[in-house]
Amino acid sequence: MPDTTPLAPMTPHAAISAFNYLRAVQADDIDAAREFAGAEPRMPELLVDVAERIVVPVTALPGPEAGEPCEDTFALEALGRVFVTSLRIWAQAGPDTAECTARAVIEFAQQFLAEDHEDVADTLRQLEAVGVGQALDAYPAPDGAHPVRLSIA
Repeated sequence: MPDTTPLAPMTPHAAISAFNYLRAVQADDIDAAREFAGAEPRMPELLVDVAERIVVPVTALPGPEAGEPCEDTFALEALGRVFVTSLRIWAQAGPDTAECTARAVIEFAQQFLAEDHEDVADTLRQLEAVGVGQALDAYPAPDGAHPVRLSIA
C-alpha cells in the first residue's frame, strides 16, 4: 500500500534555493550551482523534497473516477516511488551528491513533463512557480511584512 501521508510544505526559502540550484545545473552554470550549493548545505535533501513533489503526482495511481488502473499504472507508480527512495538514500551521502541528484530530477522532468516543443528550462520554471507558490501559501508573510515578489517567468 503506498504511503498517502501528505508532504509537509517546503518553506519559501527552501523552494527558491532548490529551484535556483536546479536551474543553474540545467544551464551548466557551474559557478552559480556551486554558490547555491555552498549557501545551502542541505541541498541534496531539498532536491529530494522537490523531486517527491514532482514525481509522486506524475506517477500516482489515477483516482476512482478514472476507472480501473491497469498494470502499467501500478508499475509507473512503483517506479516513481523507487526513484524518490533511491534519491533519498543517495542524498544521505552528503552535500557532494547535490549535482547528481539535480541531474536526475532534471532528466525526470525532461522525459516525463516537458512537451516535445518545450525546453526543460521552461518546465523547471513552471514547476518553480507552483512550488514557490505553494510554499508562500503555506508560510504567509506576517502582517506588515513586505510582500515577496517573484521574477519567475
